[in-house]
Parts: sequence; C-alpha cells; structure tokens
Amino acid sequence: MKNVTDSSISLVYWPSAGGFELNTNIFETNIINLSVVLGVLIYFGKGVYNLLSLSNLLDNRKQKILSTIRNSEELCKGAANQLEQARARLREVEKRAGEIRLNGYSQIEQEKEDFIKAASANLEQLEESKNETVHFEQQRAIEQVRQQVSHQAVQRALGTLNIRLNSELHLRTIDHNIGLLRAMKNITD
Repeated sequence: MKNVTDSSISLVYWPSAGGFELNTNIFETNIINLSVVLGVLIYFGKGVYNLLSLSNLLDNRKQKILSTIRNSEELCKGAANQLEQARARLREVEKRAGEIRLNGYSQIEQEKEDFIKAASANLEQLEESKNETVHFEQQRAIEQVRQQVSHQAVQRALGTLNIRLNSELHLRTIDHNIGLLRAMKNITD
C-alpha cells in the first residue's frame, strides 16, 4: 500500500518555488509493474472459464447452505426469545414465591425447574436440528460436486478418445482383441 501511495504522490511534484511538474520516471510510478501484472492476469485468466460452471454450482450450493444456516439461526433466535420469555415468567414465579412462600415453597421450586428444563430442551432440539440440516446440506453439496466432476471427467475422456481414435488404431485394437480371444480359446481346448 505504501508503494501505491508513494507512486500517486510522486506523480505530482510540488517544488518549494510553488510550481507544478509531472514525474516522468516510469519506474517510480509503477506503470511497468502494473502492465506486467495485468498481462499475467489476462493470460492465465483464460483457462479459468472452464471452471466457471463448477464455480457457479458451488456458489449456488453455498448460497443454499447459507440460507439454511440463516433459517436455523432464526430458529435459534426464536428459541432464545422463548428462553427469555421463560426467564421472565420465572422471575414472575419467583416474585409470587415470595408472596406465597408459606404455602408451597417446594411446589414453586419444582415449577421453576420444569420451566428451565423445558426451555433448555427446546434450545437443544433446535440446535441439533440446525446442525443436522447444515450437515445434510454439506453432504448433498459434496455429492453434487462429485457427480459434476465425474461427469466432466467422462466427457473429457470421451472427447480425447474420439480425437485420438482413428481407423488404423481402431483396426489394430480389434485385431489385438481377436488374437486374445483366439489365444483364450486355444487354452480352453
């Protein structure tokens, strides 16, 4: 970042006399460096086009997984709200407990524990559901990418085979296989 700042500062030179000059030293202004970097990026960027469909597929899966995670997080927030409501209710119960302590302290304690257990169980279930959904979506995305990659590999192999398989090679392959079959027949006889 310092070089970019230095180069932009060095484009304009303010001498102490108050004049304006342009810095024409191309090594200080990084024009050559930038053109080399752009050339390399353009040259190597051409091969990336074949991977765009795979990249798009991965981006789509990523968006679906992120959406699922967001939904799970919203469910988790809902559970947290429920937990907060349960805590508010717990505070009410504790207030009431002070008023009716003489009549049923043990009953109030049991109610408090039940609320806490129910809220904790609810939160744990939602967390497990979120984790299972994320894991399932990850496995599904991995399987889909595997299928796409294997399909592309088969297509490339068929293309290479069709390009390299000419009639002479085809006839030699057939003759070779016939010879193998004859040799197998002679062995079995």
